[in-house]
Amino acid sequence: MEIFSKLVLKLGQEHNLWLHFELAEVASGIRLSVTGSLGFRTVYQVEPKAQRLLVVNSSKSNDAVDLASINAESHRNAPCNGGDYFIQHQRETCEASDIFMTPRFIHDNQGSENSDKCTGHGGIAAGRLKAIQQAVILAWCLSIEKSTPHDEMQRWEMAPYIEAVDSQLSSYFIIRCFCDVLRIRWESTRNRTKERALLMMDKLVQTVYESSPGVAQRIYYCFGAYIPTIPALRKEYGELLVSCGLIGEAVKIFEDLELWDNLIHCYCLLEKKAAAVELIRVRLLEMPNDPRLWCSLGDITRNDSCYEKALEVSGNRSARAKRSLARSAYDRGDYEKSKILWESAMALNSLYSDGWFALGAAALKARDIEKAMDAFTSTVQLDPENGEAWNNIACLHMIKKKNKEAFIAFKEALKYKRNSWQLWENFSHVAADVGNLSQALEATKMVLDMTSNKRIDAQFLERMVLEIEEKALTRHPQSHFATNDNKYSNHTCSADSDVNCAHELTDSEVEQVKTQETDRLVELLGKILRQVVQSAGGSEVWGLYARWYKLKGDLTMCSEALLKQVRSYQGSDLWRDRERFKKFTHASLELCKVYMELFSCTGGRRELLAADMHLRNTIKQAGSFSESEEFRDLQACLNEVQLKLQAGSAPSA
Repeated sequence: MEIFSKLVLKLGQEHNLWLHFELAEVASGIRLSVTGSLGFRTVYQVEPKAQRLLVVNSSKSNDAVDLASINAESHRNAPCNGGDYFIQHQRETCEASDIFMTPRFIHDNQGSENSDKCTGHGGIAAGRLKAIQQAVILAWCLSIEKSTPHDEMQRWEMAPYIEAVDSQLSSYFIIRCFCDVLRIRWESTRNRTKERALLMMDKLVQTVYESSPGVAQRIYYCFGAYIPTIPALRKEYGELLVSCGLIGEAVKIFEDLELWDNLIHCYCLLEKKAAAVELIRVRLLEMPNDPRLWCSLGDITRNDSCYEKALEVSGNRSARAKRSLARSAYDRGDYEKSKILWESAMALNSLYSDGWFALGAAALKARDIEKAMDAFTSTVQLDPENGEAWNNIACLHMIKKKNKEAFIAFKEALKYKRNSWQLWENFSHVAADVGNLSQALEATKMVLDMTSNKRIDAQFLERMVLEIEEKALTRHPQSHFATNDNKYSNHTCSADSDVNCAHELTDSEVEQVKTQETDRLVELLGKILRQVVQSAGGSEVWGLYARWYKLKGDLTMCSEALLKQVRSYQGSDLWRDRERFKKFTHASLELCKVYMELFSCTGGRRELLAADMHLRNTIKQAGSFSESEEFRDLQACLNEVQLKLQAGSAPSA
């Protein structure tokens, strides 16, 4: 069954595959389904978590059998059906990891308290399954491996099937070996179980060469389970050793199997370049027209002539040689040639996402925007989780002034690269361009948090303050709740309504929603400005903080912030720097205007006196700028303050 499923998968006849799986389930008397159950996966786990569980429904009896859920004592000593020779599964490698071989589910706890933990699932064994049923389960597991992307999610989808067979107390030798192979492939990708995977693989390779069990026991189901050949199994063992850093042991295996490419790679990892070059030259004497050897020699010697020779002997069909030449051209700064070589390489092998990304980078350096966009788009089609590619797509949309497309691309990029403050900063600008001020401010806060308040874009903050000031004044902004936050409109529209919810609200409700949205933006802006001034401050930021207080209606705190802005400009260079004097004058005039507003509200003369004194001192020291417009503005403001002082003192006289 498994061999047939592998053949069908290779031929691409997926509909025939599932049909034969259904027939196999019916013939073996089971029906498989995956569900979830609370349980423990690690030794030190305190709280149960949801675990994937394979459930077997028997067609002969209506009872559902949860694999890894029946007490082991009920059939530990039971005889094998039909006199079959089963091989008892050993778990000496269990102690190599604190992860259970099979999860320990909550409904197993009571029956497993006195059991041996080394079974991996708290002493609970699986329901007794026949060999044909175990083969069907492994066939399903194999189909998942061959028909889904090779990522972390794939291994977790395979896990319930592996654990189901692994929880059996006895299995045929071939079935047990292939189950171990699948488990090793899964656990070798996880840091906490890689050591156990290595021990299991070492034990498996040893078992293959041992005389016991004999041929009579090994032969059962050898045509019903897909087991790698001994050389393929040893090659997989060598690759696992390399991934674990045991390169010396892997070298012995690759030498014995005559896997020269793997051996050359090991020599490079061991920094034995001379040995690698010597081996390649020896192999070239026997196989001078092997493009792979010429490419390997080029990788070690960094000589482009080796790649060109590889293209020559391959009839210009070596994608690896073209990729290497493209990288070399890119490193030299010849981006146009690199782009052409990458195009040629991708024409030979288009299912290489890193190649498309490199093509996009070369095209971008060569100023070919359209080619770069096509290349990065192909990258995310093959690898949707490539955050860098999404970021580049968004930046290209920004260059082309397509802000909406850039906004969407940045949101995709942030799903996979949330720790890049540069990405958040770009996203904040694009969100502001499309009018989504809420997400623009949230992105700005993320930048501050990631950079410990060291990355401050005062110009962008000024833009945000200006936008929110306009919203607060007009109270007729372009509402974002229809595209950004639906919490305001859920009470008026059903989930399946095709009508825009905003049009169903009354004018007063719409105005209330807009007011709430503006108030929320004001509060969020205040948090950001407060975070900035508490850590770094700065003249421009203090001015923005003052405008925010004025927006809130707190003129007293507004004057305090403006006073700090004025003081930040003061210094010995003030009276010699024209630009700095302009900024100082602007801040001083704003401060005096607020003082006059406070006088109008409270009638107190203290603020007017402070404004009068500040303006007199400034005019006295700004003699070098007496011909400037700013100087005349200071004099006009002083006259206005003095008139208010005279008007305020007239009744008392």
